[in-house]
Amino acid sequence: MATKSKNPDVKILKGQEGTLAVPVTFQQMNRPFGAVDVSANLKGAVPKATTAKVLAALAEKGAIIQKTYGKINFYVANQGNIDTLPADELAALEAECKAVQETNNSVVADIKILSTELAKLKNSPTDEELDIQVDAANQSTYQLLERLTPLRNGTPLISAEDLAQIDTEWAKWRPEWVRRKKIFTSFWQLATDALPPQDAIALAEDLGIEFDAPEHTTLERGPFCAAAGPNARTNLKRKRE
Repeated sequence: MATKSKNPDVKILKGQEGTLAVPVTFQQMNRPFGAVDVSANLKGAVPKATTAKVLAALAEKGAIIQKTYGKINFYVANQGNIDTLPADELAALEAECKAVQETNNSVVADIKILSTELAKLKNSPTDEELDIQVDAANQSTYQLLERLTPLRNGTPLISAEDLAQIDTEWAKWRPEWVRRKKIFTSFWQLATDALPPQDAIALAEDLGIEFDAPEHTTLERGPFCAAAGPNARTNLKRKRE
């Protein structure tokens, strides 16, 4: 029974057609093949059994070389029948290959340089970010110039003696203010603990008590007061600088 191809679209080659089709594989790909490989390369157009017979016949004629490994036969194209390039053409191809390789190396080097420049550009700020940075720098410059305006107009500076006196007064009265505020807060909490919030507010208004405004609270929590602590000596001269 004749072997059928698994692919119905492949025409089964018989007789002379099959015999001529088998050697094409060896001409196109100069590598060892078995009968199964050749039949597979022909997509089943020549059955495996026919392929084995054709390969054996070609080997007997010297068209291909047969190598046996155990019970398996492999076939390779007869190297004596393969056209070889003359020495000058081979040298020309080697020179061309070398030139292409040098060009390729040059292109690789250019790509490396361009990749580095691209990475720098990606890490650089965009036009929008630069505009924001420039605006921030201009605003900062404007504020600094505003601070210099009194000096440029001849406003007298505070002397070292005055700064020392202010520093002394601050160190003297700051702890006293903190102590008195603590005493008042304690007594006020005792007096209003049993009162509703609205009554406590009304009582404070009747007594004329003025609590710290938001700006006072901000100042108290800021570095000018909080960093020094209630009993620490604050260097106003350093703050001014």
